[in-house]
Amino acid sequence: MRRVSAFSGSEGQLDLFVSSGGEIAARDAQDLMTWPFFSLAKSKRVRPIDFRMGEVSILVEATAEHGMATIWDADVLIWVASQIVEARDRGRPTSRLIAATPHEILSFTRRGTGKASYERLKAGLDRLQSTTVATSIRQAHHRRRHRFSWINEWRERLDSSGRALGIEMIVPDWFYEGVLDAALVLTIDRTYFGLTGGLERWLYRIVRKHGGKQKGGWSFDVAHLHLKSGALSPLKRFTFELRDIVRRQPLPGYRLALEHALGRERLSFVCIPEDPLDAAMRRLGYSGVDKS
Repeated sequence: MRRVSAFSGSEGQLDLFVSSGGEIAARDAQDLMTWPFFSLAKSKRVRPIDFRMGEVSILVEATAEHGMATIWDADVLIWVASQIVEARDRGRPTSRLIAATPHEILSFTRRGTGKASYERLKAGLDRLQSTTVATSIRQAHHRRRHRFSWINEWRERLDSSGRALGIEMIVPDWFYEGVLDAALVLTIDRTYFGLTGGLERWLYRIVRKHGGKQKGGWSFDVAHLHLKSGALSPLKRFTFELRDIVRRQPLPGYRLALEHALGRERLSFVCIPEDPLDAAMRRLGYSGVDKS
């Protein structure tokens, strides 16, 4: 028997999609990798992101109670995208209504699985639900905006002693449709979840999106990157932090460099060649392969 949504309201009856669990590849939605949709700071942000570039417009607004969804909160959406793509590729039906255990999400995103981690997960779900987005991306007319929250609704199921049994959430059409389009999803390195800084996490996603596996790599003007990040820090501070990332080289699979030309600074990045077997194992979260 099919399980349907227990949520009331305008969503209607949605079939319940139960996560598959286990070790699966991490997938990210390219629109979320390219544009400024999340706060890059761990401190609460309530100032909106109001971004316009060509025909692309993005307005992200937060509540004073919860603050804006952060790039760490976006790990939940990476987990959702990964589950949907895995099910689609295996011929399983999917839905915007998704059920999982907190342990599944926390383990996949390399978080601790104790009580404190679960409380942080719930706070992240609250931020994803309360953050609102209005964007022209993937709209038939660039003046038209699609409005949504990253999670329409979510709830936790508890046993009689108050112990968490699982979570159910509904993701918006805009996100769900983008994930179902195979051309709009990319596999990412699972070691991404080990990146601790908001800027380096954002930088990995944009490097993965634009650099891909191109031998010649890619480059961005630093001021252009600063604009696309949506960060509140001034350009001078942004550049300082970028130089530190280039010095440390923390991004899995890519080599970064800063170049100066015509009085401007550019960040270049190129994919580091990797053994195909090592690459497959790294995507699944394994740090090494015994080739003996």
